[in-house]
Amino acid sequence: MIEYVKQLREETGASIGEIRSALAEANQDIVRAREVLKSRIGAIADKKAAREVKAGIVDAYIHGNGRIGALTELHCETDFVARNPKFRELAHDIAMHVAAMAPRDRETLEAQEFIRDPKRTVGDLVREAVGTFGENIRIGNFVRFEL
Repeated sequence: MIEYVKQLREETGASIGEIRSALAEANQDIVRAREVLKSRIGAIADKKAAREVKAGIVDAYIHGNGRIGALTELHCETDFVARNPKFRELAHDIAMHVAAMAPRDRETLEAQEFIRDPKRTVGDLVREAVGTFGENIRIGNFVRFEL
């Protein structure tokens, strides 16, 4: 059971209470619990989607060769979340994804498979962060540069 909680926590970022509840609902079946968590996180994200995002950060990623770079805005509701290292890591991961995949617009970006984990989309990452932080999170403007 503890191994399942740890694994689901790493995969989803959901709270331990949510994970235990999902495992109980799924009769300790980790596959079903993963589906329950995904559904719950999506419901949380949908509820918070209308909330105003007033804070956030801009993150830059420059590829090792120095010829490709990206700037990305990631918005949230409070400065408290914007200063969180996990939020900053998410912003950096999204900037890296923009540099690598050159999405046309936000809709395309959110639908793309995440470069570090093809089982999830960039939109899934954002929804999971909403569930983790308990705030609305939204990708803002982004731009990619290439020489």
